[in-house]
Amino acid sequence: MKAQVLKAFKYQQLIDMMYIANDGTISKRRVKILKVSGDSFQAYCFLRREKRHFKIDHVLSCMPVQVKERQIV
Repeated sequence: MKAQVLKAFKYQQLIDMMYIANDGTISKRRVKILKVSGDSFQAYCFLRREKRHFKIDHVLSCMPVQVKERQIV
């Protein structure tokens, strides 16, 4: 999972991730990674609308957000 997090940070991509908290609750979050340090990272969480700290080991899955452009024909 660390490789995907580092890649999203490098290319400044938004990611959708499934995350398990310390108490065992699972949530789906859309985040933009701001800083990676060791086994954790800081990101802006669009669910909570604030900067949050996450442990890389607690990320269950992550996918880059695909942005579709609309065209007027």
